[in-house]
Amino acid sequence: MPRVIDTEAADSIELGDLVEMLEAGPFDPEDEGCVAEWGPALKRLANNRRFIGDLVIEELKQRCAGQLKNNYYTTQVLLLHRARTFALRANFWPAEGDSALANSGREPFFYDVPHDHNFSFLTVGYHGPGYWSDYYEYEYGQVVGYPGEKVDLRFVERSALSEGKVMLYRKHVDVHRQLPPDSLSVSLNIIALSAVSDFRDQYRFDVDRSEVASIVNHTGLETLIRLAAHCGGGNGLDLVESCAESHPSGRVRFAAWQAKASLRDDVDGRIAVYEEAAAGAGGLAAATAAREVERIKATRHWIDGAPDLAA
Repeated sequence: MPRVIDTEAADSIELGDLVEMLEAGPFDPEDEGCVAEWGPALKRLANNRRFIGDLVIEELKQRCAGQLKNNYYTTQVLLLHRARTFALRANFWPAEGDSALANSGREPFFYDVPHDHNFSFLTVGYHGPGYWSDYYEYEYGQVVGYPGEKVDLRFVERSALSEGKVMLYRKHVDVHRQLPPDSLSVSLNIIALSAVSDFRDQYRFDVDRSEVASIVNHTGLETLIRLAAHCGGGNGLDLVESCAESHPSGRVRFAAWQAKASLRDDVDGRIAVYEEAAAGAGGLAAATAAREVERIKATRHWIDGAPDLAA
């Protein structure tokens, strides 16, 4: 489960103080130990019982102009600050009987969705009893990442992010299924931002079946690769080939192979491309390509029997 950061920090600081401290560093988003060292500073911000209310009022006075401009998260998140290597945010967690949950549903709050994270982050309970979580752990290096893949998910415990509790969620280690708090709660986060995070897979899990359910994070690069294959001419095709052969992300490699297959006019040609990928693309790209071969072959009778609309 996430590491509990023991801290007795009793004084409080302003949001601007924490931003200045993080900017001065050191803060290495790829160093778990370095991120953990900022737990006491986050607790000191949480000891400030005014700043969230003051910030919310100021945003409302400006018709949420700051959030509309810079906040790319869901509506439960109040973005506090974003920099190159970190982001600060507050998260609002409605309880089971709250109108926000009744009107919006559970999906916007990620309730009942077991998932890991492709970044490390610190969190602290700021207000209320805190959301509940069922915590699991797994070995990221042993997972390819295709839907239906069996994963050794090890249940640890169910606990709540109580007020003042500081925890470090470790990227690709900690899995949790969040559940509504007993009453409205707020948490604060320091999120470690890295240029490579977008290319590390974040998973949703089926904990009952102990399987990967899906990959949560996707990038615009996957769509752009497909466009490059059809609209980029020779340079575009060179780029697609390069990504298919050597891009470090399995998702991106598969998108490149998928783009190559889409250039083939016949079913046999598409199957041949995917079979080549299954044999040599490695990891997620190879596994997904093999599943695509099976899918096409299973529906081939329907494809071959489709009328020729160009005739």
